[in-house]
Amino acid sequence: MISVNICSPTLDMAAPWDDLVRRASSNVFMNPVVLTVANETGFARIQVLLAWDDSTGPRRLVGIWAFQVRRISPLWPALLEALPYNYAFLSNPVVDPAYVSEVIPAFLSAIRDSPLLPKVISLKSLDAEAPSFEMLVNALTEQGSARFRLTESRRPIATPDAGVKRSGSTRKKLRQDWNRLSAVGAVDIVNNRTADTREAFETFLKLEAASWKGARGTALLCNAADAAFARQMVAALAERGNASVALLRVDGRAIAAQVLMYCGATAYTWKTAFSPDYAKYSPGALLIDRITDDLFSSAGIAAIDSCSHEGSFMAQLWAGRRKMADLLIDVGPPKSLVFSLEAIRQQGYDQLRRFRDRIRTGSVLAVPKSKKVSFAAHR
Repeated sequence: MISVNICSPTLDMAAPWDDLVRRASSNVFMNPVVLTVANETGFARIQVLLAWDDSTGPRRLVGIWAFQVRRISPLWPALLEALPYNYAFLSNPVVDPAYVSEVIPAFLSAIRDSPLLPKVISLKSLDAEAPSFEMLVNALTEQGSARFRLTESRRPIATPDAGVKRSGSTRKKLRQDWNRLSAVGAVDIVNNRTADTREAFETFLKLEAASWKGARGTALLCNAADAAFARQMVAALAERGNASVALLRVDGRAIAAQVLMYCGATAYTWKTAFSPDYAKYSPGALLIDRITDDLFSSAGIAAIDSCSHEGSFMAQLWAGRRKMADLLIDVGPPKSLVFSLEAIRQQGYDQLRRFRDRIRTGSVLAVPKSKKVSFAAHR
C-alpha cells in the first residue's frame, strides 16, 4: 500500500503538502516551499522522503520527511540531519496519523536501501510526545538499528486550555510593564497574516542586529547567506499565509518584533527581537503575551510551539511543556565507525555548549540565589 520515493524538494510538492497537513501532525520546517528555497539557494543540500498511498484512486501523500546531507568537515563522513536546514527547530516527519505504523518503518527502510543516502541520522529536537516518535523507536528496535539518545528536554508550549500563566509574579510584572510602557506613548500591536511581510521582517532584522545578538555576531544580518535565506524563507511562507511578523509599537515605532510561522493548527514563535532602549519594559515578553491570546482567539490556532529551550523567557510566560529528545541512529546493518565517532562528537559538543552557557550566565562559580522574574534573554 505504501511506496516511498526520495527526491530533491520542488514546488510541485506544495499542493499534496497542503492536503496532508489538514490531516497530519504539524512541522512547519518540513514545508516544501522552504525546503525548495534552502536547496535551490545552496543553503542546505536537502533530500525528501515522500510516502504515498497507492491503494485507491489517485495516489495520496501520507508522509513527508526531509533531511540535509551534511559533512562537519571535508574529512568527516556525511550524515543525514532531520533538521533540514539551519534555523529549523523540529525534526519530526509529517505523517497522516492513520498511516503512521506503516510510514515510519517504510521511511527507515528507504534510507537503509538507498545507495545514495548516508545511514547515520542525527535527529535533534524531536517531539517525543508525537505518535511518530513512539513508532520510530519501535521500528528501530524491530529492524535492529543502533540508536543513542543524546539528551532529553522540555520545550515551552501554549494551548487554549493549558499553558498560559494567568497569575503569579510573572503576570503581575507583565501588567506593570504594560502600564509603564503605555505611559511613554500610544502602544499597539500589529500582526497581519495576509499582508506583505517584507517591511516588517526588515524591522525585525534591524532590531535583532541592534541587540546583544548583533554584538555577539549571531544576528541574522551578521551573515549575508543566513540573512538572504531567512528573507526568502519568510517571504515564501508569507505568500501562502504561513508566516507573519508581529510588531509591538510605541507611537508607531516598532520596539519589539516576533516572527511567526504557521502549519495546520500550530503557530511557531520562530525568532524574537526587541530594542535595547526599551529593555526595562520587557517588550519581547509583552508582545508574546498579547500575541498568544490573539492567536487563540482569532486565527484558529490550537497550539503554539516556542521553538525554544526551557531556560528561555517563554518558560516564564507559559506553563505548558512538551517532552523533546535528541537521537542519533544508524539504519545500516551493523553499528558503524561513523556512528560511534558521531556519537562521541555530539556528546562532547553538547557538554561544551552547556559549559559555555554556564559561564555566560555566571552559574559556574556563582552561589545559588533566590529565583527572580526576568525577561532579559531571548533567542
